[in-house]
Amino acid sequence: MVTGGAGFIGSHVADRFLEAGHEVAVLDNLSTGSRQNLNPAASLYDVDVRDREGVAAAFDDFKPDVVDHHAAQSEVPKSVADPVFDAEVNVAGGVNLLKASKDHGVRKFVFISTGGALYGEPEVIPAPETSRIEPLSPYGTSKYCFEHYLGMFRRTFGLDYTVLRYANIYGPRQDFMAEEGRVVAIFASRMISDRPLTIDWDGEQARDLLYVSDAAAANLAALDAGSGEAYNIGTGVAVSVNEIFERLREITGYKRPPLRGPRREGDVRRIAIDCAKAERDLGWKAEVPLETGLELTVDYFRGRPELLAG
Repeated sequence: MVTGGAGFIGSHVADRFLEAGHEVAVLDNLSTGSRQNLNPAASLYDVDVRDREGVAAAFDDFKPDVVDHHAAQSEVPKSVADPVFDAEVNVAGGVNLLKASKDHGVRKFVFISTGGALYGEPEVIPAPETSRIEPLSPYGTSKYCFEHYLGMFRRTFGLDYTVLRYANIYGPRQDFMAEEGRVVAIFASRMISDRPLTIDWDGEQARDLLYVSDAAAANLAALDAGSGEAYNIGTGVAVSVNEIFERLREITGYKRPPLRGPRREGDVRRIAIDCAKAERDLGWKAEVPLETGLELTVDYFRGRPELLAG
């Protein structure tokens, strides 16, 4: 069962599980996900993770062996503006899933945490999993809080788990209308449409960018490995927003200069995450080079002009 499996990343993960021969159900309230992202071979439970009875009914019907939990409030600015809602979805909603997993004999729980927002301003880049946990936003805090719930459920109830701490994921199906965390999709869509775009702060803030197919591969690797552990899932390379702008401008032929905006609360200055542990334990590492991933993302948006209308 893939929660958030109608969303950008979750739908790619569901696709990868189906390609590997697994039976897949998606649990998603479609608040940010889309039916267009759904693989027709996957069944859908239109349920909010905060709906205790709805979650229990979906588990009772599908009887999942593994839960892969992508559903989340995932935007830093929204978490800063409304930390209560962030906690309701990311903590209380997640605990609903843990309770249902325990009650229905789930073998393993794969949780999508954050590497980009968990370590704050790390002393070492790329930051390993042993870095100090110092989130600058409610979003990063709620993700780390839920990691502790996973540990408790394993110790008390025997529910196995693996945590994947994502870098900034980009690629096809990404929502370019969101406020934050979608810089590649936002820039690519605006450049293709020849519309103005804004770079916040001075543009030298840097992120670890991972193409979505590599993220999906990490989930497949975690099905039978990484028991009780947390893993960074990224490239280990920090790329500035200004560099992303320049690379996409070369690919698209965009001519406009960027507009400039203020720094946003909760923004990390520079982050990249060390993924040596995932390569050692899960046999996983990033495969798609940044230039290739950016070209594939631009090609996707060029092939979907209806998304860019208006």
